Amino acid sequence: MHYLGVDLGELIRTVGLVGLFIIVFAETGLFLGFFFPGDSLLFVAGLLAAQGLFSLPVLMGVLLIAAITGNMTGYWFGKKVGPKLFERDDSLLFRKAHVRKAQLFYEKHGAKTIMLARFVPIVRTFAPIVAGIAEMNYRGFLVYNVLGAVLWTVGLTLGGYLFGSLITDVDRYLLPVVLGIIVLSFLPAIWHVWKERHA
Repeated sequence: MHYLGVDLGELIRTVGLVGLFIIVFAETGLFLGFFFPGDSLLFVAGLLAAQGLFSLPVLMGVLLIAAITGNMTGYWFGKKVGPKLFERDDSLLFRKAHVRKAQLFYEKHGAKTIMLARFVPIVRTFAPIVAGIAEMNYRGFLVYNVLGAVLWTVGLTLGGYLFGSLITDVDRYLLPVVLGIIVLSFLPAIWHVWKERHA
């Protein structure tokens, strides 16, 4: 259950529901949350729910609220102070390139970016901020925000729960599954970069 040297299972057990809320909220709305392991974290949380650590409906409810409110905060942040971001120098927690990547994604896919970006690491953190900078219609933003949050949180958490319920020797298969999720989550970004270089 490791991600970049961090035992996700142990992390989730330590931080509990409150910590999971904060992590998902930060990753989906605050530019400093881009490095969190969102996809694999949700999957492992669902797996631990299957082992009795959490109630599945409560877990999914907490994660869903965190994902929705995180994006709403990102949108507000982008609308209020977003243009000033480009006046800042790059730092450990902020890269202009990340914002530009989300901007290109937004320009290509329009409003549905808010839903699609949930499944693309880094882009999911910056997409709502870019939507705020671009002053996207808030009603449209809210619809795609909620729809994307449901697909992302419920889909991955339920996937982890079913995996934990159906597979007896979980530890044997967990690492390949989590690695597969990480690889799949980065494929859209890799494909986008490849297409740009060959355009």
